[in-house]
Amino acid sequence: MIYWYKNIVKNIASSNFDKADNYYISLRSEHMRSPLLPTATLILAQAHMEDQGYIMADYYLDEYLKKYASGDRIEYAKFLKIKAAYLGVKDINKDQKLMIDTLKDVDSFTKEYPNSIYRPTVDTLKVRLYMAQYLLNENISRLYSRIGKAKASKLYSDKNAKSALNATDIKAPQEGFFDKLFN
Repeated sequence: MIYWYKNIVKNIASSNFDKADNYYISLRSEHMRSPLLPTATLILAQAHMEDQGYIMADYYLDEYLKKYASGDRIEYAKFLKIKAAYLGVKDINKDQKLMIDTLKDVDSFTKEYPNSIYRPTVDTLKVRLYMAQYLLNENISRLYSRIGKAKASKLYSDKNAKSALNATDIKAPQEGFFDKLFN
């Protein structure tokens, strides 16, 4: 049991996540009741998040929430899921569903844990997601306007008109050289 745990940690330290995942599977299958499994699960979730493997981080966090989390650890794992989802949004044009789902998770979290120590961070992520959504609506509105679809353009303009944000509150991120080249 300790053998697999040590190898999980060793492989994470050397950035060999596939091997660490395999050792985790071995630990979980051979020692289902091991007291090391909850810690190993969280370690792998955080390691994948650090390595920008947000889908794997989400997998491990779901596993942790289903099988091991209790008390304050549930709140922490749900916070990490929100953080992983937020960090997983790479392109607002392609990750629209992820943004919407993450905003729903943020709302659920703030209702369930109104006095959470993670609340300031969650609120910051929420505002940033709303800003991204605002920029997306603005881009879609301009696109529809350019191609002569006035009704559709107005629909997206109206969404932003109802927002608590306005364009002067938001500074769009600068597009990098490679982004301009490939997009």
